[in-house]
Amino acid sequence: MFRLRTGLFIFSSLAFSFLFLVIFSGPGFGQQAGQPAPDKEALKKAQENKVVRAFRLSGDFELDGLLNESLYEQPASEGFIQTDPVDGAPASEKTRVWVFYDSANLYVAAFCHDSDPKGIIGQLGRRDYSVDSDWFILCLDPYLDRRSGYAFWVNPSGSIIDKALYNDISEDKSWDGVWEARTRITAGGWSLEMRIPFNQLRFPRQEKQVWGINFQRIIKRKNEKVSFAWVPKEDNAFVSRFARLEGIENIKPGRRVEVFPYSVGQARFRPAEPGNPFETGHKYQGNLGLDLKAGLKSNLNLDLTINPDFGQVEVDPAVINLTAYETYYEEKRPFFIEGSSIFSNFGRGGIYINADLNWPNPRLFYSRRIGREPQGYPQHDGFVSFPDRSTIIGAFKLTGKLGGGWNLGIINAVTAREFATVDDLTTRYRDEVAPFTYYGIFRGQKEFNRGQQGLGFLLTSVIRDLREDSLKSLLAGESFSLAVDGWAFLDKKRNWVLGGWAGGTFLSGSETAIYRIQRSSIHYFQRPDATHVSLDPEATSLAGLGGKITLAKQQGHSIVYLSGGVLSPGFDPNEAGYQRSISDRINFQALYGYMWTKPGKVFRQALVIGGLEQNHDFGWNKTFEGWLLNMQGVFRNWWTVDGTFIYYPEAYSNTLTRGGPLALIPPGYLAQLSLETDSRRRFVFYGTGYHGQTRNKQEQWNLSFGLRWKPRPNFNLSFGPTVGQDTNETQWLTSVADPLMSATYGRRYIFGRIDQTVVAAELRLNWIFTPRLSLQVYLQPYIAVGRYDRFKQLNLPRTYDYLVFGQGSSTIEYQDGFYRLDPDGSGPAADFSIYNPDFNYKSLRGTVVLRWEYRLGSLLYLVWTQNRADYANPGDFSLGRDLGDLFTAPGDNVFLVKFTYRFNL
Repeated sequence: MFRLRTGLFIFSSLAFSFLFLVIFSGPGFGQQAGQPAPDKEALKKAQENKVVRAFRLSGDFELDGLLNESLYEQPASEGFIQTDPVDGAPASEKTRVWVFYDSANLYVAAFCHDSDPKGIIGQLGRRDYSVDSDWFILCLDPYLDRRSGYAFWVNPSGSIIDKALYNDISEDKSWDGVWEARTRITAGGWSLEMRIPFNQLRFPRQEKQVWGINFQRIIKRKNEKVSFAWVPKEDNAFVSRFARLEGIENIKPGRRVEVFPYSVGQARFRPAEPGNPFETGHKYQGNLGLDLKAGLKSNLNLDLTINPDFGQVEVDPAVINLTAYETYYEEKRPFFIEGSSIFSNFGRGGIYINADLNWPNPRLFYSRRIGREPQGYPQHDGFVSFPDRSTIIGAFKLTGKLGGGWNLGIINAVTAREFATVDDLTTRYRDEVAPFTYYGIFRGQKEFNRGQQGLGFLLTSVIRDLREDSLKSLLAGESFSLAVDGWAFLDKKRNWVLGGWAGGTFLSGSETAIYRIQRSSIHYFQRPDATHVSLDPEATSLAGLGGKITLAKQQGHSIVYLSGGVLSPGFDPNEAGYQRSISDRINFQALYGYMWTKPGKVFRQALVIGGLEQNHDFGWNKTFEGWLLNMQGVFRNWWTVDGTFIYYPEAYSNTLTRGGPLALIPPGYLAQLSLETDSRRRFVFYGTGYHGQTRNKQEQWNLSFGLRWKPRPNFNLSFGPTVGQDTNETQWLTSVADPLMSATYGRRYIFGRIDQTVVAAELRLNWIFTPRLSLQVYLQPYIAVGRYDRFKQLNLPRTYDYLVFGQGSSTIEYQDGFYRLDPDGSGPAADFSIYNPDFNYKSLRGTVVLRWEYRLGSLLYLVWTQNRADYANPGDFSLGRDLGDLFTAPGDNVFLVKFTYRFNL
């Protein structure tokens, strides 16, 4: 095992010293001598009246990236201003932009002058992959609502990115439009032309259109970013500051109906198991399905999927989870991530700061619930073939804008009844493990006064057709949540904002199911010392309320964040959403920060923020307190740094005993430091280290490093190893009933000291042959070893008082994989046994994806996925041996071919 206590203490001291130095070295932030500061106030006033003129075409537009036609004699938009490296300074290179249109398309062309054309960086990347490159960016706000829109990125090699813009400063990269761009590198710079069909955009039906517009340019070798509609760094604003696009008249979005039929073939190979009829070593299957995208009128999008397949998505990373809460995985399925911002921004409208330490940020909608792994279990014994997901029979999504400033989002989906097949070598059974289920998500949001205020709602429903008694006793039959959210900027400049959300959840089901849910880790109603909650074995429903309100100053150099949140003990969004901690909390946060944006002697820009967060339960027991100090900065050499120090005073835990009484958590701290080198270089290094300690309870450290290599414009490789150790004196194991243990309400709560070591790495390779043909490789070796000793019991609630078995009159014996524990030796207390919890989990997961967009919107995927696992030598860590076991472990290989064709009707 790794023992680096001295080194980690030094690391923690260095991290804290770094923060101290930064805060009290004020001259490092100031404007460098000899550099006149730009007059930002004058610049801001000049931005208010910027207008871009669109010219109607009288003939065809040749999309070739060459700006040699007579139409480029029209006046261009110029006058870009830097955000980096000197905020408010004129751009170092000239950029000229033209906007044209006809009845069907919007055309944007730009010439990006460059005094050193050989220095132009045109890194190739697959679609929507942000590479270290020069870029030209077009941003549109077709509704002129000053909050939402689109962004279209093009780089000199022709790589493209498109995004949806929302909440003024937020981006959703999952949006994919069908548009084209061509580029050329010339002796004086590089040029581009874009063609964006109007049917890919949403805008109001009116004779004369007035849109918001902005142009941006990134000159990578200088780390320079310039904008036509410039916003000072200290202002949290973007769409709301766009220029006006005028001149577009008499256009219609046109009809948009796109159909994407697909076919997929899959072959799976894994080691055969003698005697197991389900593991013959190979399995072949095929599938057909259909996706449809349609534009309804001018402002709504309909997405429909029938029998979807997501075999091309990257595998989830391996983790070891020793908590009582499920692991959160990011959504990777295209149908659910495209246009998801209308759902994901619930409760965050108008609020751009997110600084929660111990507030769970409950998600009322977590799309990975749809199609989740079945939660039931087989009713028969034997060899089992268990489905790894619930089949999505069909789903549709409706998103867009309605009249009167309403934004709308609806998802409806149904998943099939799933069965586990059990074979006891005499009879084969089909045991239902997942019911037929309906999911309904309804989101609406109305904006007032061009986004100055907003009000919305979110309704979720999960309805299951429960027929089997085993599922009726396990799952809620119906669950609903309903919440409202909103915001109001308190001044015209949007310096101060008040926002938040409030709502409730409701579950109904059998007495057995609701009783189980009351005892689950999100509630723990069985806590014996809690006077504000209690178990109700006859209940057939469960309801709860939650909400949060925030007051924030988020413009200018000073930042203020004040918030209060409440989750009642019965609040439970986990049927359709996700919450990874117990409800039953009252939360308060107070933070103040200051931002420096002028380049100084040490930093180009920096932020320091600090404050307090506290949690109490509804019995007003303090369950968390944290004092935070964070610093983020960009050095003059373009290296970035992020340092955090958190001090935790002692508090009570209402989850450590997992349904038992409160336990005291001693004071502790966490120090973290991250560093990344200049991203312009061929080799980019990044690293993070942290060290945390809770007095007499826990010590943990982790070091993560990464190297990104870009040897060629179309190839990059990143490798990031991680190593860490966590020694925790009170890792939960179990609880056993004992009426003699009256101090802890008739149960013994058993813990052990775990010494856990994790060694892992991630490797990513991107080889881009053309912007439409790419190869991606992801590989994650992962080793986690845990060794337990010092088994103990909690002696008294609200204390850090434990009996270590084997000390005093207590005894401990180990035999045949079990520990026999006796609290008082020859005394009256009964002994009991627990299994040996040591583990040695080794995993190798990888995905190789060849993606070819062989025609616009039509795709071919070739995919290889591999998963290896080994569990030998529990509790004993040996890096060389464990790596050898991992790479020689039997593999599960899946080969997949998926073909999609786009019909534009």
